[in-house]
Amino acid sequence: MPLSHRSRAVDLRLYALVDPERAGGRDLAELAALLAAGGATLLQLRDKHSETRVQLKRARAIKAALAPFHVPLIVNDRVDVALAAGADGVHVGQDDMAVEDARRLLGPDAIIGLSIKTVTQAEAAPVEHLDYVGIGGVFATASKNNPDPPIGAAGLARIAGVFRRRAPGLPLCAIAGIDHGNAGGTLAAGADGVAVISALSLAPDPTAAARDLRRIVDAELAKRARP
Repeated sequence: MPLSHRSRAVDLRLYALVDPERAGGRDLAELAALLAAGGATLLQLRDKHSETRVQLKRARAIKAALAPFHVPLIVNDRVDVALAAGADGVHVGQDDMAVEDARRLLGPDAIIGLSIKTVTQAEAAPVEHLDYVGIGGVFATASKNNPDPPIGAAGLARIAGVFRRRAPGLPLCAIAGIDHGNAGGTLAAGADGVAVISALSLAPDPTAAARDLRRIVDAELAKRARP
């Protein structure tokens, strides 16, 4: 089902998240460039605690660092920061600004993603305003305080099934605890890509880690595409 507002496809194959609390001491703009060089296809700034001006400064620096790679920048939660920084879009959770309001503020060309944890949320999601959804947490993770138990590959498959029925063309990514060992399984369960923090940002060589994970993702998607 094509979505009328969508002006470009969203490539979720390797969705890298950078977070000042999980950056291994690296500057976030530098880290973003390292991940893009390794094959990240989309990048998100996730900053839960910094002041607005700090977030805005970081978002602008990251956007500039990503420009040579033509990798879009998404801001987590903060529609105001995304708008002020000229980011490419925003990712919101179930308790953040409503998707419809974010779309109204950011316009038809912005990339807007939504976190989905349950089948009920998947059934209610405003797919006509979305460019992608992030499903999870799929596995346990130390990068986010999540009181809900992991949904696992089976839960991911159930939620993906809802979106394949409601909006077959809507890209889906798996979130939480994704690494080189389990990424292939999430794609086999129905995801189009993986959203990753620690396995990339805390790696000794983030570029090499991104390159290796991108290779895994591309190989699994190639298998899925075979007749």
